[in-house]
Amino acid sequence: MTTELMRQLLSKDEKITIEYKECQNGIYDDVYETVCSFSNRYGGYIIMGVKDGGIPIGLNRNMIKDMKKNFVNQLNNPDKMSPTLYLSIEEFEYDGMTLLWVYVPPTSTVEKCANRIYDRNEDGDMDITDSPIQLQNMYNRKSNTYVERKIFPYVSLDDLRLDLINKVRNLAKSRKTDHDWLQMSDQDILKSAGLWEKDFSSGVQGYNLAGVLLFGKDEVIRSCCPGYITDAICRIENLDRYDDRLQVTTNLIESYELLMEFVAKHTSDKFFLVDNVNTSIRDLIAREVIGNILVHRDFSSAYPAKLIIEKDWLKTENWCVPRRHGNIMSDEFTPYPKNPLIQQFFANIGRTDTIGSGVRNLYKYTPIYSEGGKPELFEDDVFKISIPLNKIAAESAKERKTLSKREQKIYDMICENIHLSVEQVMAELDISRATVFRDYAKIKRVTGATYDKNTSTWIL
Repeated sequence: MTTELMRQLLSKDEKITIEYKECQNGIYDDVYETVCSFSNRYGGYIIMGVKDGGIPIGLNRNMIKDMKKNFVNQLNNPDKMSPTLYLSIEEFEYDGMTLLWVYVPPTSTVEKCANRIYDRNEDGDMDITDSPIQLQNMYNRKSNTYVERKIFPYVSLDDLRLDLINKVRNLAKSRKTDHDWLQMSDQDILKSAGLWEKDFSSGVQGYNLAGVLLFGKDEVIRSCCPGYITDAICRIENLDRYDDRLQVTTNLIESYELLMEFVAKHTSDKFFLVDNVNTSIRDLIAREVIGNILVHRDFSSAYPAKLIIEKDWLKTENWCVPRRHGNIMSDEFTPYPKNPLIQQFFANIGRTDTIGSGVRNLYKYTPIYSEGGKPELFEDDVFKISIPLNKIAAESAKERKTLSKREQKIYDMICENIHLSVEQVMAELDISRATVFRDYAKIKRVTGATYDKNTSTWIL
C-alpha cells in the first residue's frame, strides 16, 4: 500500500469494491458481512478508521494489536466465516493517523458469515440468504461449469431441427470454401462442434444445452431452457408501450436472422466505403450486438434478453455471469467466453469473430454510423449495450459527459475552495438555488467529485 493509492481509495464515496468502517475501538460485526459480500462478488478494500465519505479519523492505537488478532481469529472461526479465510490485515500511517486496511479477493466458493450469505450491491452488503433467485445467480457465477454443457440424455435426433444443418454447411462454406463440415455427416457435425458429449465423471452422455439451443425444436427448447426468450421492441412513436414487438423463442440460428431483420426494418441503412468496398455499417453493428445477446448470455437465468430500438438509440440487455463491474473500454478489455461452444459454432458460420472482436468493432463502426458517437458497454449481472443511431444521440451523450461553461466555472470555484457554499455560487453567477443544485448533480456525475454534508466539504 502506498500513500498515493490510499489517497485514491479515500477520494470517493463507498462503492462496490471499497468500504469504509470507523471501528475506532474495535472491529464491528458488519466488517465480517462486508468480507463475505466482497468474497462473493468482485473483491475489494476495507479501510478501518474512516468515516463515510472517505474521511479518515484514525484508530485507537492501544486497540490495534487486539483488533488485528481478533480479525484473524474470526476469519478462522467456522461459526463466523464458512469457508474460513486467511487474509492479511495491515496498519497504515496516513496524515498522522493509524488506519487498518485489508484487501478481500473474490473466492471460487460461496462464502457465508454467521451462516448467512451476503452479496455486494454498489455501496451496501445485502443478505440474500432467503432470496432463491439471487442465490442461484451467485452459485452460477461461482460455478466453473458452463451452463451450455448441461447434458440432456433423453434428447434424441428426433428432437432436433436437422433441416438446419444444410443451412449451416452453406454458411460455413461461405466463410471457408474447404470447411471440414462440408465432408461430414449430420451427426459428425454435431459431435465435432461439441454439441454431443460424454461426462466422464458421471458417465452421462447425450446432446447438451448448446446443441438444444442451436438445433432444438421450439417445444424442446422450452422444456430444456424455459427462461429462454429474446424480446425485441421498437419504441419510437408510442413511448408508453411500443410500435412493434417480436418475441423470439426459436433456435439461435434462426433467432439471429429474425433479430437482424427486426433491426433492418426499424433503422436506417448507411453505406460507407470500408477497404474500398461499399459496406452496410448498420448491419455490422447489428451483427455484433445481436451476436452478444445470443452468444454471451447466461441461459440459466429467466431474465429475458432485450433488444430495444428507440428514436436515437439501439440498446440491448442480457443476463450475464460478470467477471468485473463497470464500463468496458476498447483499450482495457480482457475478453473471456461465456458460452465457448456456442461462440465457436457461431464463429464457424461467420456470425461472430474471435473473442473480443465485437467490442473492437463496435468502437470502430459506431462513430462512423452516428457521426462521432461512441458505444456504451456496461458489465454487471445485466450486461448493457447502448449504440447512438445518429448525430443527435452522439451529441446528447457527449453533452452528458461534458461540463458547460457555467458548470466548468462552478467546478473551478470548487477546486479553489472545497468549502464553497451554494449561496456563494448564487451570488457569483446570479443563478437560482435550483440551478446550482442541478449543476452540482452534473458536476458530480462527470468529474466524480462528492460533497460531504457532515463537514460541508467537497472531495475532488
